[in-house]
Amino acid sequence: MSLDPINLVAILAMGIATYATRAAGLILADRLPRRGRVRVALDALPPAVLTAVIAPAVLAGPAEMIAGAVTMVAAFRLPLLPVVAIGVATVALARLALG
Repeated sequence: MSLDPINLVAILAMGIATYATRAAGLILADRLPRRGRVRVALDALPPAVLTAVIAPAVLAGPAEMIAGAVTMVAAFRLPLLPVVAIGVATVALARLALG
C-alpha cells in the first residue's frame, strides 16, 4: 500500500490546524476576565453544547424523544454529568424497550 503525498500533506495540515485551534483556545482562555458577563457566558457553554448535540437527535425517533424529555427534566434538578448519564441510560433502555 502506498501513501499519496497530497493525502499525507492534507492529513498533516489538518493535524496542525486542530492543534493550533486547541492551543489558541487555551492561550486565549488565560487572558479572559473571570468575572462578570464573560464568566456567565463561560458557565453557559456546557449546557449550550449539550443542547446543540442532543436537539437534532431528539427528532430521530420515539426512544430519543423519551430520552430527551427525561434529560430535560433531570437538567432542572441535577448537575451536568449526572444529566448526561441519565440521558444515555434512558435512550439505551428506551431503544431496548421499543425495539
